[in-house]
Amino acid sequence: MTQPIAAIVLAAGKGTRMKSDLHKVLHPIAGRPMLLHLTQAVADLGAQRTIVVTGAGREQVEAAVAPLGIATAVQSEQLGTAHAVAQAESALSGFDGDVLILYGDVPLVTSRTMRRMLDMLQSEDAPTAVVLGFRPDVPGAYGRIIAGPDGRIIKMVEAKDATPEELSETLCNSGLMAVRSADLFRLLSRVGNDNAAGEYYLPDVVMLAQAEGGFAVVTETDADEVAGVNSRAELAAVDASWQVRRRAEAMAGGATLIAPDTVWFAHDTVIGRDVLIEPNVFFGPGVAIADGATIRAFCHIEGATVGAKAEVGPYARLRPGAVMGDKSKVGNFVEMKKAVLGEGAKANHLSYLGDAEVGAGANIGAGTITCNYDGFFKAKTVIGEGAFIGSNSALVAPVSIGAGAIVAAGSVVTADVEADALCLVRPVQVSKPGWAKRFRNAMLVKKVAKN
Repeated sequence: MTQPIAAIVLAAGKGTRMKSDLHKVLHPIAGRPMLLHLTQAVADLGAQRTIVVTGAGREQVEAAVAPLGIATAVQSEQLGTAHAVAQAESALSGFDGDVLILYGDVPLVTSRTMRRMLDMLQSEDAPTAVVLGFRPDVPGAYGRIIAGPDGRIIKMVEAKDATPEELSETLCNSGLMAVRSADLFRLLSRVGNDNAAGEYYLPDVVMLAQAEGGFAVVTETDADEVAGVNSRAELAAVDASWQVRRRAEAMAGGATLIAPDTVWFAHDTVIGRDVLIEPNVFFGPGVAIADGATIRAFCHIEGATVGAKAEVGPYARLRPGAVMGDKSKVGNFVEMKKAVLGEGAKANHLSYLGDAEVGAGANIGAGTITCNYDGFFKAKTVIGEGAFIGSNSALVAPVSIGAGAIVAAGSVVTADVEADALCLVRPVQVSKPGWAKRFRNAMLVKKVAKN
């Protein structure tokens, strides 16, 4: 029988090394606050309850998790990790199941790893706790785990309190743990602070369990998965690690990335099969790219949908609300915002399409602008199927261009154009023979006289 799951996420630290007004755990990785990466992984497990332990900057954290129905508890004094976990006891009142202890600044732990910890906790030999260990390149100040060949933990010790022999151990404590609720708070109440830092250490519950006749086991994961964030440099490193994994997933799913290291995905980017992505492309949140689409170099895409076999760029920008139909195309230096480009429609060069609806097969000439803002309100431009908009045209919204209509180059359109009509809005061309030559001669005379 599967036990109910709860998670306690520690997020009470000040994060002073970030040098930021934004709480450390709310700094984004791939466009999503790192704390919410972690809570999403917990949600994917089907956790019954999630408690975030807050402290400094608690208002920001509470505001971030409240819409998700996540409860919070407060650690008013920073007295150590065991003390922080203990603050969640009231919020978990009445809960009987397995508890995961996680850290808000360790955001890349997967639900797969969490499930492995919980499965070990429920194994036949019934350990009291399961600890997640890892082997970093430089163990440094990480707490050490001394374990037997079977994974049973003999001793856990903080680096500050370790002997030279213990410091030679390469298996380190990530801080993440799974414990049955029936054991957790009872053991926490017995943790003392007789150590070099004078803090209440969470790993002490392992030794206390042993003293009762129980035991704990360790399971290992890669160092990248439990990398923590305490500075801007570490934030960048963790984001880069996430991107490496996501790029590999995209290519395994059938997309071609010409220069993978130069493509940046958001946490929710959806990429279809046979998508080609050229170098230096950035995806913000809310992007879906359908099968067979081509994203050319130096594009910035956010909150947009790109249809099957459509083509974007190079040097294009799709802003939130941009929708490209199948086989449509936007070319270099085209920007779309809250605009729909119909199937097979094209805007190949130097255009802005904002608050617009462009019908299938329409052609938008170079330099065309939908003038959607009058300084106070936004208005919509509608361009019918098969319409042709000449270069350097300005369509002043609200305005509608009928299906099959042609707008002559250089037109400023302020009124609706009926289907299949020609719209010509520009003065009659006047030519004055010899005028330019006479003008130049006159100016040269003035220049000589002035000098």
